[in-house]
Amino acid sequence: MLRTTSAAVGSLRPADLPEVLDLLAHDPVSNVFVASRVHSSGLAPNQLGGDLWGYREAGQLVSLCYFGANLVPVAASAEAARGFAGLAASKPRRCSSILGPADAVLTMWDLLRSHWDSPREVRPHQPLLAMADRPRTPADPLVRRVWPHEIDTVLPACIAMFTEEVGVSPVGKDGGAHYRARVAELVTSGRAFARFEDGEVVFKAEIGAATPDACQVQGVWVRPDRRGEGLCAPGMAAVVEHALARIAPVVTLYVNDYNLPARSAYRRVGFRQIGEFATVLF
Repeated sequence: MLRTTSAAVGSLRPADLPEVLDLLAHDPVSNVFVASRVHSSGLAPNQLGGDLWGYREAGQLVSLCYFGANLVPVAASAEAARGFAGLAASKPRRCSSILGPADAVLTMWDLLRSHWDSPREVRPHQPLLAMADRPRTPADPLVRRVWPHEIDTVLPACIAMFTEEVGVSPVGKDGGAHYRARVAELVTSGRAFARFEDGEVVFKAEIGAATPDACQVQGVWVRPDRRGEGLCAPGMAAVVEHALARIAPVVTLYVNDYNLPARSAYRRVGFRQIGEFATVLF
């Protein structure tokens, strides 16, 4: 049975924002997913897109957990992870995944598995990579920013990437309107990049979460018939160059451990492993 200590675990309020920002700043790379939301929206749930829970020891805020479309622990010890799992178990599952530092995610899932429905997949080993120096690989000069009038050209590649990576299509009952809006947001904010050939995307990547301290690359994709041609490493080098020059001093991403070609390409660009994530997909 899950047990929580009400004095230790609970929802945070806007007045807790300074403490939250201080905690997130302790590891801006690992925490960029949650930090980007807090930096842009504060702690009000209707703006944050979910609740932010805190775990306190002797009155001090030491861990966080975002509970929205994803369940994301931050700086969570085993005790904090168990506390967050207890709180999550008392609520209907609304997240599509649990993701974050592997130890915390897997501890939470061990406790939640008897309360929530079975996941589609558990990925326990996802190297967390980062780099702060110029890429070692020359950047592909044909990789460039995607412009708003090209949203419908890049959208099929985004859908293909999501379906291949997650295992389900992002085109839901709304006909894909919500997902298209998310892609459009990345494009209009200048954080979507692609290489086009004959009017089609052959390489793409986006910068998703971003704070003044770090940014996270997501959605890296090479068209299947062009894989093995060496497009990924120079494409990523172009994205990293842009990110370091215009967005944040550190670029990060996480990758499935079994995706050896991608890991090799990222290594050639200059990424190094700094930790390990895990994801539970529903």
